[in-house]
Amino acid sequence: MQIQGFHDLKFEAVREAFAELFNDPQERGAALCIQVGGETVIDLWGGTADKDGEQAWHTDTIANLFSCTKTFTAVTALQLVEEGKLALDAPVVRYWPEFAAAGKESITLRHLLSHRAGLPALREPMPPQALYEWQTMVDALAAEAPWWTPGEGHGYAAITYGWLLGELIRRADGRSPGQSIMARTALPLGLDFHVGLADDEFYRVAHIARSKGTVGDASAQRLLKAMMNEPTSMSTRAFTNPPSIMTSTNKPQWRRMEQPAANGHGNARSLAGFYNGLLDGQLLESEMLAELTREHSVGEDKTLRTQTRFGLGCMLDQPQVANATFGLGAKAFGHPGAGGSIGFADPERDVAFGFVTNTLGPYVLMDPRAQKLVRVLATCL
Repeated sequence: MQIQGFHDLKFEAVREAFAELFNDPQERGAALCIQVGGETVIDLWGGTADKDGEQAWHTDTIANLFSCTKTFTAVTALQLVEEGKLALDAPVVRYWPEFAAAGKESITLRHLLSHRAGLPALREPMPPQALYEWQTMVDALAAEAPWWTPGEGHGYAAITYGWLLGELIRRADGRSPGQSIMARTALPLGLDFHVGLADDEFYRVAHIARSKGTVGDASAQRLLKAMMNEPTSMSTRAFTNPPSIMTSTNKPQWRRMEQPAANGHGNARSLAGFYNGLLDGQLLESEMLAELTREHSVGEDKTLRTQTRFGLGCMLDQPQVANATFGLGAKAFGHPGAGGSIGFADPERDVAFGFVTNTLGPYVLMDPRAQKLVRVLATCL
């Protein structure tokens, strides 16, 4: 396998570990970028990007980053808090009056950011095309009753997060959510990151497909079982209502829309660059960064049915939980995306890490491929 790109010789072992990923015949394409102290020490890519495995992954290949997008969205909301356009502990209804319906008048931005609002899913079945209709989805969420008492416990809002926070951002900033997020995060840092991709960029988007035959860890199997056997449960609805959520990744309308929970497109460089921008204070003031990375939710996740730990729109490390550790220091924070892509920062080691793949693994939180790369990285630091 031809691995392209650059690496500092001190990190040769990481390059070898990245190359070894492609020993698995199912592995299609991937990219890895690591910055230490703001310097890029690894910028590698390899494999194939297209559906038929004929087109090489290039330096400018981008992919759907799924939930890695969430932290970009959270940082945008927190910038609006810094500017006084939103407030963490003000009721959402101050900005979005319709949201008061069905007992939601006390829900705050902090609740939304930390998955404590009780709105990870819609009960009423939505038609497939609703996924692409912003107003339809935000109206449905404004009318929805919480699944539990807001503020008491947490449940991951896999996709509703994008409409809930995106609508607040839209109302506070006056721009569409994708435009706001890109202008506030990607543009100042020069990142190749998009929420709402232009058609003329489609040619460089990697085709995403699932790996076959791997069942994942215990938590992945638990969630899959729930989705097979409990069609109306909150966990199932969170991922399958609208039913198009799971099947749209490679569609043009998915790439075009601005769904800031799950459809950011970018590369490993954009993830590492974003987390480096957080570490060196380019995106948030230190007080707000402390708020982002402070524990807000921990324990059994009502949606994912596994133990999760969140700050405000980022996942926090759980060193003792195999499927929930980034694999470096206990203060690490970031976000995995469905199927294996991940971005995170370790403030103690001044490391910013981005890994992107178009071969979806079946894991719910951290993917073992990225964890292995991080373990090797730890030996080089």
